[in-house]
Amino acid sequence: MKSFEWTVVDSGIGPLLLAATEDGLVSVVFHAREPVRARAVGRLADRLGRRGVEDAPGSGLLAEPIRRLAEYFAGRRSEFGLPLDWSLTSGFNRQVLRELVETVPYGTVVGYGELADRVGRPGSAQAVGAAMGSNPLPLVVPCHRVVENDGGLGGFGGGLETKRKLLALEGVLPQPLF
Repeated sequence: MKSFEWTVVDSGIGPLLLAATEDGLVSVVFHAREPVRARAVGRLADRLGRRGVEDAPGSGLLAEPIRRLAEYFAGRRSEFGLPLDWSLTSGFNRQVLRELVETVPYGTVVGYGELADRVGRPGSAQAVGAAMGSNPLPLVVPCHRVVENDGGLGGFGGGLETKRKLLALEGVLPQPLF
């Protein structure tokens, strides 16, 4: 039986669980402390039909994603350029997420409605929001860059404080004063 590799790394926004298959990075999970970690690894095993193997940070399939994430949080990387395994998403959601990763660069934002227009589904802002909520690769597929058309932050699976921190890191929002 094939397996996937996973590990937890510390980041500027707390512990992140990273998982990869031979096809690329397959999952990023925020706030990956023990109960979240155990549930995430179990869900991944079920959805991928594989067992998870904990990877020693810096080796195996996750070495490059770990290095690039560290560079991102240190302000030295604006694109991840990693191979991604899209097997946890399909259809409209995959179309929207691919459009996002390909056309919304570091330091910019896009409205839910504008992203719906870009994929040929005007008026589907709520469906775009649902696609963002189902994103298996947040941060690397930058759903934090999707905001409300009126300038509000909108939602975020990692929490609004995490979204604010990421947008501040990318220079979209001012850095907090404290």
